[in-house]
Amino acid sequence: MKITREKLENQQIWIYGVSLVIGGIAGIAGKDSGLTWGWTISPLIAVLMYAMFAQIPFLKLREAISNLKFMAALLIGNFLAVPVVVWVLTAIFPQSPPILLGVCLVLLTPCIDYVIVFTQLGKGNEKLILASTPVLFVVQMVLLPLYLWLFIGKEVVGAVHAGPFLEAFLFLIAAPLLAAVMTQLWADKKPAGEKVLEWTAWMPVPFMALVLLAVVATQIGKVYSDFDIIVRVIPIYLLFLLIMPFVSRFIAYAFRLDTGEGRALIFSTGTRNSLAVLPLALALPDAWASLAAAVIVTQTIVELIGELVYIKAVPDWLLK
Repeated sequence: MKITREKLENQQIWIYGVSLVIGGIAGIAGKDSGLTWGWTISPLIAVLMYAMFAQIPFLKLREAISNLKFMAALLIGNFLAVPVVVWVLTAIFPQSPPILLGVCLVLLTPCIDYVIVFTQLGKGNEKLILASTPVLFVVQMVLLPLYLWLFIGKEVVGAVHAGPFLEAFLFLIAAPLLAAVMTQLWADKKPAGEKVLEWTAWMPVPFMALVLLAVVATQIGKVYSDFDIIVRVIPIYLLFLLIMPFVSRFIAYAFRLDTGEGRALIFSTGTRNSLAVLPLALALPDAWASLAAAVIVTQTIVELIGELVYIKAVPDWLLK
């Protein structure tokens, strides 16, 4: 049977699930898993970021903002409604600063990659999500420092040192982003560049799987040893996945979005950007980095299970 990119993307939930299991087994079985896998995380994330950014249509920003009604609903949902829900949930389930930082990093940033495929599987308008990814990425990077200051305040200022944080941003986000834009410009002018861009479209799923495997292998020990601390964030993640579809359904009604647009909004507000903020978590001081990264990994596991529910519940029940 011939493997196509579409088939690969449609099976990515199961691929990621297997990666999580393998990573967990490797991490628990190997005492030196941190040394074995730890050095691979940054290079793998850099390649993954490049591959993901290469699929974002940065050269089609005009198309992204052409549907002003949907874009307004998307921005309100992700950058107004989501922070309010996160604030309420973290007030109900208070956390220590390192844990709270991990929760905020992952929940306050909307997904810009596999949400497109999940939206398609959930019978939403994935083209609108694809077109809006440049706007979502830029806005979340601009607003994230403000959100962290509002949610955590002085603690995050004292914990986040500018040097490692800036280094992670430059080498694991800015550099791959620049390379991806240059690839798109090359593809726009030369056939060779177009072939390279087509080839990069195959990269996100396997590299996402490798990143998940490496991260879980290095962090599962921390999750296990601090399970009594980290388990406290699971209710936040579960309630977030439960609440946001209904909030988004109301926003879709208020903006009179059609069915495909409404489903796309639900998937966008419910799916978070765990892999893009992981480099920022790993750049924190050691005492904070391991806990924040473990919290982000926990969210990824919970979210992938939630997406299996979303792709059935959203089109069949919530928004027929």
